Amino acid sequence: MTPEDWLLTLFNDRSACRGNIVERSVRDIDMFVGRARFERELVRRGYQAVENAGQIVVFCNREPIRRIT
Repeated sequence: MTPEDWLLTLFNDRSACRGNIVERSVRDIDMFVGRARFERELVRRGYQAVENAGQIVVFCNREPIRRIT
């Protein structure tokens, strides 16, 4: 799978298309596309993401994020 295919698959996910969230492991992101490329794609789309415990959660919308605790 090419990096472009991987990114298309991620952002064509039903949840992403609805403006919700998608979650992927840091290991998969690093292996398939690389962190820098992934982050550039987030910026291009206007999305935000958070990382915790080896997972990255992408907010597939442009709404602000408010941390609860």
